[in-house]
Amino acid sequence: MDRLIYVAMSGARQTQRAQLVATSNLANADTPGFRADFATLRALPVVGPGNATRVYAVAGGTGTDLEPGAMVATGRELDVAVVGRGYLAVQGPDGREAYTRAGNLQISANGLLTTGEGWPVLGNAGPIAVPPAEKVEIGGDGTISVRPLGEEATTMAAIDRIKLVDPDPAALEKNRAGLLQLPSGAPPAVADAAVGLIAGELEGSNVNAIAEMVAMIDYARQFEMQVQVMTTARADGEKAAELVRVG
Repeated sequence: MDRLIYVAMSGARQTQRAQLVATSNLANADTPGFRADFATLRALPVVGPGNATRVYAVAGGTGTDLEPGAMVATGRELDVAVVGRGYLAVQGPDGREAYTRAGNLQISANGLLTTGEGWPVLGNAGPIAVPPAEKVEIGGDGTISVRPLGEEATTMAAIDRIKLVDPDPAALEKNRAGLLQLPSGAPPAVADAAVGLIAGELEGSNVNAIAEMVAMIDYARQFEMQVQVMTTARADGEKAAELVRVG
């Protein structure tokens, strides 16, 4: 069989993969702190006799766009946005430290401070526990203060401080939960006092919805073209076999 069908098949497979990445981005266009992904492809020459006139399309990995999203004022006391570079440190699904810009924080039924998706926020000595309180405030340096139940309005007590970090962007990898992490085996990032927060605001997704929709349309057309090439390759093969039988 002509190698053309395999060349077209590899192109269709990688185009479909890129389509899935674009679909995921579009689905998270309104997710706070979400970072858009992009699929990378590379050309690999066909191995064999003759001139290298055809190439396979192979996956080159998935990258992440770390550019910040737009800030939205919410006025909610547990909403925070990172100023400039940096991340909130959280405990990921594998128990390792992970990083996010999603500042839609909440207090779980067990009293843990978590992100909107339920990942525990890390402080000076691990996950932050918030005692029952009438008011919770988060300072620009990540310090969490509460007004205990029954206390006067002027009584505020600091209970912990959110771990804010600024690791090397080139070393970060996105895991399946959408959190950023350093490579396995690497030490956790150190707290960085230069990273600050703004309370009452949220950073939105950095996904460009219009660009992703255009990309999805483009990928769909590319996929159709690759399928058409496979159909043509099959028809050519059948014609060649018929000519051989006649001969």
